[in-house]
Amino acid sequence: MTLVRLGVPGLLACLLLVTAGDRLIARANNGTQAQYVGGTISEIPAGCGGTVQAVDAEYFVFSSKNARWRVPYGKINLLEYGQKVDRRYIAAVLISPLFLLAKKRQHFLTVGYSDDENRQQAMVFKVGKDDIRTVLVILEARTGRKVDFQDDDARKGGKG
Repeated sequence: MTLVRLGVPGLLACLLLVTAGDRLIARANNGTQAQYVGGTISEIPAGCGGTVQAVDAEYFVFSSKNARWRVPYGKINLLEYGQKVDRRYIAAVLISPLFLLAKKRQHFLTVGYSDDENRQQAMVFKVGKDDIRTVLVILEARTGRKVDFQDDDARKGGKG
C-alpha cells in the first residue's frame, strides 16, 4: 500500500469530487426534472411538471404532484431524443445583435410502449439539458434498446 501526500489543494479537490458525486447520485435517485409535453396518456395533463426516474430496476416512472405513471422497461419499444433550437430574436432586437448567435435548446424524450391491452402508447417529455444524457444512457441499459436521434444535433447533444 502506498501513501500519497495530497496537501491541502489535493484534499480540497478530492472533497469536491466526492461531494459532486454524492449530489449526482442523490439527483439520479430523486429523478430528473421533466415536463410531460403530451402523448396518449389522458390521465396526465399536458404541461404537467414532475420527475422522470429510470433508476428503478423494473419501471420507468413519471411522478408529479397529481400523477404517477409506471412503465415496465420490457414494454418500452421506442426511445427517441430530439432538440428544438430557437434563436433569441427578441433579445437581439431589444438588447444586442449578439443574441442572434445564441441558441436556446430544448431537449425532448419520447418513450413509446405497448400497454397491458397491447395498444401502442407514447409519452413526450421535455427534460433539462444537464440531465438528458444520464436519462438516455440509463434507458438504453434498462430497455436494451438504442435511442433514435431525430438529427445530428440531437445525436451530439445526447451522446456528448
